[in-house]
Amino acid sequence: MRASSMAIPVLLIAALPGVAQQHRRDPLTDPEIDKIRDAAQEPEVRLKLYIEFARARLEKLAQVRADAKTADRERLTRDALQDFLDVYDELSTNLDTYADRGDDLRKALKPVIEADTEFGSKLRAFKSSLGGAPESAKDFTFLLGSALEAIDAGMKDHRDLLAEQEETFKHKKKDKKRGSESE
Repeated sequence: MRASSMAIPVLLIAALPGVAQQHRRDPLTDPEIDKIRDAAQEPEVRLKLYIEFARARLEKLAQVRADAKTADRERLTRDALQDFLDVYDELSTNLDTYADRGDDLRKALKPVIEADTEFGSKLRAFKSSLGGAPESAKDFTFLLGSALEAIDAGMKDHRDLLAEQEETFKHKKKDKKRGSESE
């Protein structure tokens, strides 16, 4: 095989990741990204922002589903669910990062756990509202199931992390108190 005939398949393979990325968009707007960037060193603020952004994606989902006249409703529903899932995953990733750094997340975790409950109930209500949904709803039912699984797993992980943090920082407080008494 000549080098020139091999170049075409190699170029096509090299171009595939770029084509796939063109269809993937960031679920956050530029102002949201700026807010997240500004709160990088403040776990409590940053996590509350992710909660706010995830909540906004669920509100968008509810708006799309409430308006029967919305053009391309199924695609917009799928996009809103995907955006919610992406933001929620980012919230969990940030929590893991802060926990790995050894940050005290006890105060920051409480609104996250409350949001987990809220998001789970909203998604379950949405799922039950689909009941006898049209065939086109199958477009996003898998995504809805993935979002519910993410919420359920996140809820457990976040509660476990809070319990772990309570234990860790309780011991650190006792150790610090003992250290200052012995001086």
